[in-house]
Amino acid sequence: MKNFKYILILIFILNNSCIDSNLDEFNNWSEYLGDKARTHYSSLNQINTSNVGDLEISWIYNSGDLEKDQKTQIQCSPIVVNGILYGTNPKIKLFAIDGKTGKELWKFNPDDKVAPGWGVNRGVIHWDDNKDGRIIYTSGKYIYAVDALSGEIEESFGENGKVDLRKNLDRNYETLVAISNTPGVVYKDILIQGTRVHEGPGASPGHIRAYNLNNGELIWKFNTIPQPGEYGYETWPEDAWKYIGGANSWSGMTLDEETGIVYIPTGSASYDFYGGNRIGKNLFANTLLALNAKTGERIWHFQFVHHDLWDRDLPAPPNLITIKKDGKKIKAVAQITKSGHIFVFDRLTGDHIFPVEEFPFPKSELEGEVAWPTQPIPTKIPPFARQKFSKDLINDMFPNSLALLAWSPLDKHKTSSETIEQVWSRLNTEGQYQPPSEKIETVTFPGLDGGGEWGGAGFDPKTGWLYVNSNEMPWISKANKIEKIRTDNVKKFGKSIYLQQCARCHGAELGGMGVIPGLENLDKKYNNAQLLSVIKKGKGSMMPLPHLNIAQIDAITAYLLNDDKIEIDKSLFNDLDPNALPYSISFYGRFMTEDGYPAVKPPWGTLNAYDLNKGDLIWQVPLGEYDDLTKKGFPKTGTENYGGPIVTDGGLIFIGATNDEYFRAFNKKTGDEIWRKKLPAGGYATPITYQIEGKQFIVIACGGGKMGTKSGDSYVAFSLKDK
Repeated sequence: MKNFKYILILIFILNNSCIDSNLDEFNNWSEYLGDKARTHYSSLNQINTSNVGDLEISWIYNSGDLEKDQKTQIQCSPIVVNGILYGTNPKIKLFAIDGKTGKELWKFNPDDKVAPGWGVNRGVIHWDDNKDGRIIYTSGKYIYAVDALSGEIEESFGENGKVDLRKNLDRNYETLVAISNTPGVVYKDILIQGTRVHEGPGASPGHIRAYNLNNGELIWKFNTIPQPGEYGYETWPEDAWKYIGGANSWSGMTLDEETGIVYIPTGSASYDFYGGNRIGKNLFANTLLALNAKTGERIWHFQFVHHDLWDRDLPAPPNLITIKKDGKKIKAVAQITKSGHIFVFDRLTGDHIFPVEEFPFPKSELEGEVAWPTQPIPTKIPPFARQKFSKDLINDMFPNSLALLAWSPLDKHKTSSETIEQVWSRLNTEGQYQPPSEKIETVTFPGLDGGGEWGGAGFDPKTGWLYVNSNEMPWISKANKIEKIRTDNVKKFGKSIYLQQCARCHGAELGGMGVIPGLENLDKKYNNAQLLSVIKKGKGSMMPLPHLNIAQIDAITAYLLNDDKIEIDKSLFNDLDPNALPYSISFYGRFMTEDGYPAVKPPWGTLNAYDLNKGDLIWQVPLGEYDDLTKKGFPKTGTENYGGPIVTDGGLIFIGATNDEYFRAFNKKTGDEIWRKKLPAGGYATPITYQIEGKQFIVIACGGGKMGTKSGDSYVAFSLKDK
């Protein structure tokens, strides 16, 4: 079988006349997001503002494993090397197809069976091993190395072709959850890799690891939660590294190959919304790290949120940029944020290119919590999302509309009897960095999904302009006091653990949030053994909880099944939950009208252009629309959006992302929408572009499955009509 695959690929290569050393690097799209600088930019211009209207579908590849009822997704932005396109399907099977025709060449099925939603994949890596090349990608808890030509696993890498991401984190790996949704970056023969971890108490630490690509051996590790003697240790409580998790890099990273510096953004420490057990600034959570790619040594860092209580992870890899400011050429790095800001730094020193100031914010009223008194905000570059849900921003499109707090625009089962304005009047809407409260519900705006999200920003090196799409959705939350554990009441003990581990998604009262199901009447669906298995292994988008011991799981099961007969091992009482906290935070979801639209005035999603030579916002336009509102005469509103843009020398920005399931092209100078095409399912992935035999292609994964939209399994390629 392996030899047969080799023959097929060799025939493909010999017949593919685009394999020419004289072609520039952008005829391929050989790196995640276009290049290691993560610019999302292509120098191709065959498709341009004058002919984009002539685009037609060139081919469609159905990657398989579509499960509509489970809301599968594809978030993969593929790569193209020597005319071969590599990507992943809804079950994170790796595939290779002919980039010209979409014909499948091979498919690789990983060992780790990952639940859809929890285990999405956003891209893969090609590494030149001076042989056939290797595709490096992650599925579940493993990094895999696969022969690029045959699709066979490279057994010399790690343990029989894979590396376990749970290992080398200084804790018992069998109690940890560590996967990766986003590819790392390669420096020479070194793979630098981040992870996604739990966000609740007991989460795995998010240390950065670097591996030898030849054999999978660990080369270096950077502790994002410092250990004794390491820089930043004093910004945490003593020995916090033994029990605090998070501070992980889930969103990707960026490499300057000339200097050998890797730029790594990190997320918040766990628990995301209460930090009474991690008093301090909490370096290196919410930080852009500049590390020596060869050794892991810290060169500089900047922390965007001190002692995060708002899940303000850095959501995307930074962009390496070169700009001209005050007549001087500057090599810089730009980082977008969930709060809708852009920070720009000197690549070598970390100095701010545009001013940033620390501003005071409120104290926390929660027991044991100490919110950091100030947070950094750019003062020159304007934000790309509104910062405060003021009264004049209440949605007045539907007079006397009632309130709806929902996870999904399609979920209408939680309509309140209050109007939007009445609900607004009892909320804390004071803007950024308002600490969670148990006395009043708090609005996070822009919401937990940004502002900026994992799609990231695109940069045009010819103009110095940066393009970023944004969400503008208010979310509502409230802190819940957790009663002291009573060891003589198993169900009560189980509820306390449930509130810590599960309430963020399923709600403090078991009601669920939108597409996330409620847990009422579980005793009619599960017995004790079945529910225990779900909690241990995960299901659907739910993460497994291996850090809980059997007594904790039995207690949660007793609570959820309302079963007084379940007993737990009393000998484990003294070691039940070292991370037990006095509060959990429940999210009521997005703040919506009863019609299923955001409670804030439009725009609800935007595309933005900045001139980073000057730090100015040049244009902002709505991204996406609701057909039913357009038909009623409302101006274009924009929609929530996931996935990023690409920028081309043809004067275009291509982006899917919106829940109206359209793929669009914009004029990059003016922001005018000049082309769109309905996709078979939502394109919630960053597209790519490349050229084969003189023809430019644009490809986007159409996986759907987000925001209440249907799932899909296709990759769709567009090109100009043949003359």
